[in-house]
Amino acid sequence: MNIFSSQPGHAQLQRLVNLRSLAVAAQLLTLLGVWQILEMDLQWLPMLTGIAFLATVNLLSWLRLQSRKPIGNPELFAQLSIDVLVLSLLLYYAGGSTNPFVSFYLLPLVIAAATLPARYTWGMAALTTACYSGLMVYHIPLPHNHQDMDNAFNTHVMGMWLGFVISAGVVAYFVVKMAQAVRHRDELLVQVREEILRNERIVALGTQAAGAAHELGTPLSTMAVVIGELKLDAVDVQLRENLSLLDEQVRACRRILDKMMLNAQDSGTPSMLSADELMNEVLDEWQLLRPAALYHFRHGGTDTTARISVDVTLRAALMNLLNNAADASAQAIEIDTRQDRSNFILEIRDWGQGLSEEVALKAGSAFFTTKIEGRGLGLFLANATIERMGGTVRLYNRDGGGATTELTLPVAGNEEGILA
Repeated sequence: MNIFSSQPGHAQLQRLVNLRSLAVAAQLLTLLGVWQILEMDLQWLPMLTGIAFLATVNLLSWLRLQSRKPIGNPELFAQLSIDVLVLSLLLYYAGGSTNPFVSFYLLPLVIAAATLPARYTWGMAALTTACYSGLMVYHIPLPHNHQDMDNAFNTHVMGMWLGFVISAGVVAYFVVKMAQAVRHRDELLVQVREEILRNERIVALGTQAAGAAHELGTPLSTMAVVIGELKLDAVDVQLRENLSLLDEQVRACRRILDKMMLNAQDSGTPSMLSADELMNEVLDEWQLLRPAALYHFRHGGTDTTARISVDVTLRAALMNLLNNAADASAQAIEIDTRQDRSNFILEIRDWGQGLSEEVALKAGSAFFTTKIEGRGLGLFLANATIERMGGTVRLYNRDGGGATTELTLPVAGNEEGILA
């Protein structure tokens, strides 16, 4: 498979090479049929030379497809012009404009109209018209048996039918391929437009988060001072424990803000961790923020030589997914991981009410949430982060109740480098 086939010029030339291969085979079969069945005496040498030249051009075109150099409209027009000139040569030695296959002049014109700008299409129209007109005057007539005019007429009609069938097949093939290419391009444009809109939202959220991080420093410092004074004055043991918990939460918020500011100043390079190392770090940090959350963590089969490219955004995405599951489930959530040399897979199972049809359709959209106090950003940011790293996030209901969040992320082996 040609690695450059996704380029427009390469894709068009690839289709033309395929059609030309069929044309060379059909021309050889036609000459064989004329020689063996119709027993016509034509000038075989120049006609076979023309077909051999066309086959050589097709071979060179196939080699051209292996090149990285772009294929422009002038080159495609030259390719079609060669087809027209070789067809004219064959028709010159086979009756000229009286040959039933003269309608094949329409094929390069249709292909030019479907793939090239208007000026090249008009140029192809001029070339095919000039060749057709010339063959009306200059050509070598087909040998006829004047004693069997009915058979000659039937042969001509059969040739016209065969020419129509071949033309219809070629036009249908090329038009279908062009329509598929246009639909694929439209789908790519829609995906790019959605990614641009999502990235704009993420940038806006990042800007607001930076401002909020700067503004939250003062009230958190005030809260830490007040909590410290209350702890000194508190006599009740339960009150002191509650104040200690509040103090831990305020310190956790300060650490998060400090980490945000540090990452904003120097993003650094991603670290390479195994699945166990990543999950242990994320779960330890998550428990500091959600000490009341319960979970059961099970390691699946892992490949210790494979590593995951980890940055701060991935950690935040995993914590968002854990928070969503913990918010939906009153019971302990279940966390399973498995990993091979290709993918790291994380499954988070909650025991909530599951996903409704509306939630299943809109989950992951910005500002969509089913929580009373939520803003719908956690899953949206998690989706954006995982997709940026080449992974996927999938939510689905389980038969036994509750929902499962399945995360798949590419991993890198020792010899493969960073793939994530």
